[in-house]
Amino acid sequence: MLPRIAMGGAAKFKKKKRQADHALSKRLKPARFNHYVPGTRKSLARVYAQELSWWSDLDEAILGFVFRDVHGDDYGWQILLRDRAGRFRSVDLAHSLKSEDYATVGLRDAIARTLEKGNLAEQGSQGDEPNEPVDLLRVPGDVDPSKLHPYFKILLESPANAPARAVVREIGPWLAPSDPHFVQEFQFNQFDQRLWELYLWAALRELGFDITQLEAPDFMCRAPGIEFCVEATTVAPSTSGPLAAHPEPKNNEEMKEFLANYMPMKFGSVLTSKLSKKDAQGRRYWERDDTKDKPFVLAVADFHKRADHESSGSMTFTQSALWPYLYGHRVEWKMVDGHLNVSAIKNQEHKFGEKVIPSGFFDQPGAENVSAVLFSNAGTLSKFDRMGVIAGFAAQDHTYLRVGHRLNPDPNATMGIPFAEDVASPDYTEFWSDELQIFHNPNAKIPLDHAWLSGLTQFYFADGEQNSIIPDHHVWGSQTLILASTPPKS
Repeated sequence: MLPRIAMGGAAKFKKKKRQADHALSKRLKPARFNHYVPGTRKSLARVYAQELSWWSDLDEAILGFVFRDVHGDDYGWQILLRDRAGRFRSVDLAHSLKSEDYATVGLRDAIARTLEKGNLAEQGSQGDEPNEPVDLLRVPGDVDPSKLHPYFKILLESPANAPARAVVREIGPWLAPSDPHFVQEFQFNQFDQRLWELYLWAALRELGFDITQLEAPDFMCRAPGIEFCVEATTVAPSTSGPLAAHPEPKNNEEMKEFLANYMPMKFGSVLTSKLSKKDAQGRRYWERDDTKDKPFVLAVADFHKRADHESSGSMTFTQSALWPYLYGHRVEWKMVDGHLNVSAIKNQEHKFGEKVIPSGFFDQPGAENVSAVLFSNAGTLSKFDRMGVIAGFAAQDHTYLRVGHRLNPDPNATMGIPFAEDVASPDYTEFWSDELQIFHNPNAKIPLDHAWLSGLTQFYFADGEQNSIIPDHHVWGSQTLILASTPPKS
């Protein structure tokens, strides 16, 4: 009887120990976990592993997840700790386990063991960290605060933008420290341009690509069987020349004229300048060693007119000018017997004042080297705030409302479906890539495979007709309203 009692006591002790260990871990929502690991996942791992649940210790200093090996149909877990640069990376794993439950127990046991070992910084060290990781929010002590970009000051100091700060803080350490000007330009004189690059990096990583930051173009994107490069550019205000006389549309006719002529010139200026740009060796973007014989994508965003108290920023309403300029056709529609009839009409040119440019960027000499143009109207602080809110980093006593228009699946619809949603609602979902649009070049020497960016809104032109692939979740445009609660007066 004594051995049996001893065995029973050991079982009880083991059970209590496991209960105590498992009290040290908690389940995370996917958005929370994703917030912490913007650059952790490798593209090959996405092919072989299906993530099933996400966990952390109570302080979220240790992360872990349970996965299923989709080829071996067994299970495993992985532990992540911050390395010396602040990035969550793998430090321990198990595989070939018989069930999800078995793997979950193993993961929670491993989190407890990791805590018990202590010195998480030493456990997380990988030995390959950069000497000076990128910290986008650290301002040198000798800097005059009045010299900082006004939008960066808002990001840095505004209580309402705490969610965006949380997001930027996690992305920064993943950026290559090879560009010594990135942080300085982000903080001082090129905030919009650099935020656009951060947004693209986050969206492309979310889509499953491994990203290498190059000197030029900006990104090399890779996944199994996929390789393409991306150069980011932005539309900025014109300070001289004929486009400096910025029109201010007051009615529908003036807006139509603005989108038909002024904005194609603004998009055309930045896109065509990329066709002629050369490095010190006289090579264009697609002729360099890293990019030769690979699809080349230009990613453009419009920051030429900022929002003010009277009007929205230009990026919220100028996207309809891009398609007609790229393809050299404008879209006209009319209702015929209750059905929407859409036709593409050839544009010859765009004219504003005395300035005239030919329509059809993809028809211009040299543009055949551009595989596609990528566009989004969401590379803004508002997007970073929303992504931070859904990860659980909303500022206390603040409400984040998003209003806009989503895709209307009705084939006869001429307007999107309006929506207004609380970003902090448990039912709200959003992803970095929701607003991305890809415009394929029909004349490309090296086309971009449509399947590589499946899930995005895609446009292409064939047989004189506009064609599109638009997912149900696509958002045409939106604004974010941040409301601060104030305590009642006593």
